[in-house]
Amino acid sequence: MKIDLTDKTALVTGSTAGIGLAIAKSLAQAGAKVVINGRSQETVDKGVAAVHEACNAAAVSGVAADVATAQGCAALMKAVPSVDILINNAGIFEPKPFFDIPDADWTRFFETNVMSGVRLSRAYLPGMLERNWGRIIFISSELAVNIPVEMIHYGFTKTAQLSIAQGLAQLTAGTNVTVNSVLPGPTRSEGVEEFLKSMATAAGKTPDEMAATFVKEHRPASLIQRFASVEEVANMVVYAASKEASATNGAALRVEGGILRTIG
Repeated sequence: MKIDLTDKTALVTGSTAGIGLAIAKSLAQAGAKVVINGRSQETVDKGVAAVHEACNAAAVSGVAADVATAQGCAALMKAVPSVDILINNAGIFEPKPFFDIPDADWTRFFETNVMSGVRLSRAYLPGMLERNWGRIIFISSELAVNIPVEMIHYGFTKTAQLSIAQGLAQLTAGTNVTVNSVLPGPTRSEGVEEFLKSMATAAGKTPDEMAATFVKEHRPASLIQRFASVEEVANMVVYAASKEASATNGAALRVEGGILRTIG
């Protein structure tokens, strides 16, 4: 199977680093015209350069806009009026005890992780339905199912994404538009790498040793018994975005290494 997206425009929110940047690179390598998004022009420019470096022939542009706000989403939609593929990847997380999470944090997480995807999907889905082709993909998490006690507010937003994606998928019935979610597990992004390095230094271990210890202690159900790479997550996203994934709709696609033991 050869995935060819040469006639498609893809917008990836929160794509200046980590999983988002890996998705942008992989979509560009499949031939898509990619729009990088981040909060600052500096990080967006770096993201565009990284995609160019990964794929010399890439047609890539960037828009600096904070999709955690209605104004930022509006600015992004004005700059990019139409897309064929929308990857709702922008998100934040922060471990914090439940009793220490103020209302402001609940609102901030909801606006960033949930409303960004709601606003952009509301803007772009009608055009996809009119053209009778499109892909919307929410980057959720296995923590949408395994709600983490150390960041309940984050888990709640990831579960909300699954609900929204499922509901939107029902609006596409009988069309060539699909809406799906992707559920990564522990993934070795740049941010996680820094986290592992700090833990490793404190424990007198290498980052690789710390990564293995973390999975064994905190994700013992993992079947792959390691962190996934950002490229492994991106592979699933690119498939879901492809023409070949035409019969995959309303799904929660797992890239969590077998941590979730439920069937279905």
